[in-house]
Amino acid sequence: MAAVRYPVALPDAVGPAFALGFRPFYLAAAIFAAIALPIWMMAFTGLIVLDGYLAGSVWHSHEMVFGFAPAVIAGFLFTAVRQWTGLPTPTGVALAGLVLLWIAARVLVLTGPDALAITVDALFLPSVALAIGLPIWRSGRHRNLIVIAVVAVLAAANILFHLGWIGVVSGDATGTATELALNGIAVLMAVIAGRVVPMFVANAVPSAKPRRFMPLELAAIGLLILVLVLDLAAAWLPLDESWLSAILIAAAVVHAVRLALWAPLKTRSEPLLWCLPLAYAWIPVALALRAASILSADISPVLGPHALGIGAMGGLMLAMMSRSALGHTGRPLTAGPVETLAFVLVQAAVLLRVVPELISPGLDPLTLGLSSACWSVAFLVWAL
Repeated sequence: MAAVRYPVALPDAVGPAFALGFRPFYLAAAIFAAIALPIWMMAFTGLIVLDGYLAGSVWHSHEMVFGFAPAVIAGFLFTAVRQWTGLPTPTGVALAGLVLLWIAARVLVLTGPDALAITVDALFLPSVALAIGLPIWRSGRHRNLIVIAVVAVLAAANILFHLGWIGVVSGDATGTATELALNGIAVLMAVIAGRVVPMFVANAVPSAKPRRFMPLELAAIGLLILVLVLDLAAAWLPLDESWLSAILIAAAVVHAVRLALWAPLKTRSEPLLWCLPLAYAWIPVALALRAASILSADISPVLGPHALGIGAMGGLMLAMMSRSALGHTGRPLTAGPVETLAFVLVQAAVLLRVVPELISPGLDPLTLGLSSACWSVAFLVWAL
């Protein structure tokens, strides 16, 4: 058989791994997700000390939001934008270089030196924005510019995080940056899910007849963007949090209704289908939990972000990784035992992280450890 050639030459042994963006980035993201939580749990329990550039819980929050998530986003967008536009995205050496940049950032934010860690980590997301922005702009498919805007928000939030950590920006800049990034990821998830979930359900279950009501669709995305803007403004301006809680509740209701119109119960026979609406359901839950934490001191403010980060972000990303990896490797769009196990474990992880603390305020090391183990095993079996 003749050797396969790629647009930019790589050795034939590794060339296929860099033939399309999802291959290296999904694999790297899954491996990183599997090892990052054990590292954090060892630091949390005092077995190790994270004292490089980023330390302790700051490393944990940064690496889940600005490390794991951008790798999945890059892999998905590099693959999807080719389909949307008909134009190329990075492959071969260019793609390998971006993967190495991401890996170098993960190492450096753990070890330092500080200036190099900041520089390398800050370069990745703008590089992704440029790589997807050029084909989107050249194709004239300006409907997709929102994904560039979201990646730009993540890039700006990452820089803000670093500036806050080294003391250039005063106040809780790391917290603001994390909220801003989570809000941006929520917008991206809502946009992509709104495009694909009803289509997947309709194609697989013709009797389901999922519906999309355009005013509701616009309200769902618009309210998430409004929350993002208010969170950014609240970092420097005095804002009445009762307004924010009202908007969060409205957003939770709108997203719950949006999900209901997609006929989620019709998906229950196929794991590759039900994993999507089940993960999406954590978006309204996270919004409601965040509103509840504003209205009641008994509700921990970390529950909303963890519901969003584990349940929605982890669940949706794992679902889309599975679906696009199967589809782009010519395999049947059916979840096997491994994928199904991964989907179930991520749901177990979010339930163990959120429900015990919701019932009895305070962090239980046992349930925290079990939640972390479920997350890590989910991504480990998926990667393998």
